[in-house]
Amino acid sequence: MRLLAGILFALPAAFRFSLAQTSTTCNPTTAECPADTALSSSTYSVDFTSGAPKSGWNTTAGTVNYGSNGAEFTINKEGDSPTIETDFYIFFGQIEVSLMAANGTGIVSSIVMESDDLDEVDWEFTGTNTSSCETNYFGKGNTTTYDRAIYYPVMTPQEEFHNYTVDWTSSAITWSIDGTTVRTLAYANADGGANFPQTPMRVKLGIWAGGDPSNGQGTVEWAGGETDFSDAPFTMYVKSVTIENASPGSQYEYSDTTGAWTSIKVINGSTNSNNAVSMSGSTMASSISSIASLSSTPGPKGTSSASAASRVATSVSTSTLKGTSVASGAGTSIGAAQTSASSTATTSDGSSMSSQTMLWVFANLLFIAFVL
Repeated sequence: MRLLAGILFALPAAFRFSLAQTSTTCNPTTAECPADTALSSSTYSVDFTSGAPKSGWNTTAGTVNYGSNGAEFTINKEGDSPTIETDFYIFFGQIEVSLMAANGTGIVSSIVMESDDLDEVDWEFTGTNTSSCETNYFGKGNTTTYDRAIYYPVMTPQEEFHNYTVDWTSSAITWSIDGTTVRTLAYANADGGANFPQTPMRVKLGIWAGGDPSNGQGTVEWAGGETDFSDAPFTMYVKSVTIENASPGSQYEYSDTTGAWTSIKVINGSTNSNNAVSMSGSTMASSISSIASLSSTPGPKGTSSASAASRVATSVSTSTLKGTSVASGAGTSIGAAQTSASSTATTSDGSSMSSQTMLWVFANLLFIAFVL
């Protein structure tokens, strides 16, 4: 009960953290903004223990050093708040961060995903809370209610590394600690979707002093108390970040001012709102052809399994992740009717890959494997 009371009291202060470290230079729901740079691949990972990354990240505040424990975000004095962010956005996917939070009264370590229109998904850790961490989210910067932050158990986050993961689709967001799901937010449960984070996001990592005496009383109390900077340094460590981008491309464009995920155009790529990074058409064709090469034993009714596999392979063309059509030509089993049925993989130039198409291909794979 005491923890619950503390959470309810502190929520407005928690949002002031978001104002302090997150912002937007152009909000696409109120202005015409430049397109966002997209992560062009479906996966990205960085090991900060190997040193500073050559690309992929920008330092937006303070100085971040790199050592055997990875990226070091250190507060040495009042006003320090070292922060880095990706120089690309993702549009649905998964983010996993190996992090050890900083010790220190009033010190806040954070993992933030944020979009240009202020959709936001957070992990937050205070330096004296050794048994739990906070999960939070915001939609379009909406602060009309403060009932979104929920704390979950995690043992000694300031003394050991844990993996903190967010799985993000158009229908739900899931927070996990060391592979165990702790929270799931359904689209409908975020004010009917109005507050559901659903637009392209960057990843931000940072540390700040919520207990700085210059902050308001609510912020200081939420952060665990007033910070004594004579106890510095206070350091958060991040070993690694792994990202899966469900919608690779070159850019993300807002086609209108609604801020709805359906309004986002993926340039030179495709939208996969269900967070299943698709195998490319060329990869599937190659896999099927490999199966075909294993055997030419006659199949049912005298049909060669190899030739059957080849026919499947010819119906699959190059990668949908590059925005090209999966159905390659007239007369193939994967036809235009199926590819136009997709609700989860529509590209900026109109090509698509439907879930029915993927199921059809893999059903044929299973059939061929059975015949072989």
